[in-house]
Order: sequence, then structure tokens, then C-alpha cells
Amino acid sequence: MARAGLTAERVTVAGAELADEVGLDRVTMAQLARRLGVKDASLYAHVRNLEDLRGRIALLAADEKTIRIAEATAGRAGKDALVAFANAWREYAHRHPGRYAATQTPIEIDPVLAAQAPGPRRAVELTYGMLRGYGLAEPDLTDAVRLLRSTFHGFVALEAAGGFAHARAPQSSWLRALDALHTLLEHWPPYGEGDSA
Repeated sequence: MARAGLTAERVTVAGAELADEVGLDRVTMAQLARRLGVKDASLYAHVRNLEDLRGRIALLAADEKTIRIAEATAGRAGKDALVAFANAWREYAHRHPGRYAATQTPIEIDPVLAAQAPGPRRAVELTYGMLRGYGLAEPDLTDAVRLLRSTFHGFVALEAAGGFAHARAPQSSWLRALDALHTLLEHWPPYGEGDSA
């Protein structure tokens, strides 16, 4: 029998906390049950399996990260918005490495839960909205979104793995990267007729 007060939300939050501590790929249902003080079987009254738990963690993390980005970028435009957006992304990845990993890992998510979760949809709206401030339209918007995601995720993933061993501080490189992105976005090359779709 499930412990009184145990809910899918509590199981998800506990799973997210565990992922931040040990890494998303090291979370098991047995570990989570021990953390919550229940038998393994009790968890299955709230989540279907480990993949379902990971999907729920991903949705929770997407909501949290989007809220932080929205708060950071509110009332900002251009470079101020870009820097605030990027810093909120990086700070979330630093503070919640397991949750962040869930947002960057291919996970099969329950379509009903995904449809109800505002985080992923809001993240797209925020990103595209910020980039429209640079005067971009499709297909350049999608290309720019992919560039930002690749840059932000690549930087924080390398940083987390200890990949920046050079004497120059990663923060200095981060700031220069944001300067470079801003300059590129302001002078985005026009989509030409010779480009493939």
C-alpha cells in the first residue's frame, strides 16, 4: 500500500531531487522508493515505470526552467533579453543538473501529460519571441533557435564535464560568446534562393 500523502507530484519532485544529486541516468525506482520510505511497488501506483518518471521529471524541469527564463527576460529586448535568457538557462543547468539533463535527453513522454504541461510550449514561445526582436522570420527563426540551443547546451555540457581546463575563466568565454551571438543575430545573413529548405 502506498504511503499516505504520496502522489505522482511528490514522487516526481523526489525523483528530480535524486536526479540532481546522483545524475538522471543513475536514478532507479528502488533508490527513489528508499528515499520516500516506501516499498518499490508503492511507486507504481503513481508512475508507470522509470521511463514515465523520467518523462515527468523532464516536464517538471521544462516548467521550472521556462518560468526562470520568463522572469529573467520580462521587459527586456535585444541583447539584454538574450543575455538574461542565456544566463537563466545556464544557472538552471548548474543548480539542477539532473533535471536539466532530462530536458535534453530523448525520453518517451506520456502524450496526455505533455499536452497538459505548459513549460515546453512556453519555452518555444519565449525563444521565438526574443528572436523576433532581432527582426527574424522563418526559416531564419528556426535556424537561430537551433543555434542558440546548440550554443547554450554545448557550453553548459562541456562546463559540467570539466571540459574548460584552459586558464581563461569560462565566464569570460561565456560573455564573449553572448556578445558574438548578439552580433550575429543583428546581422543575420538573409535566406537566399540558393539555400535548401
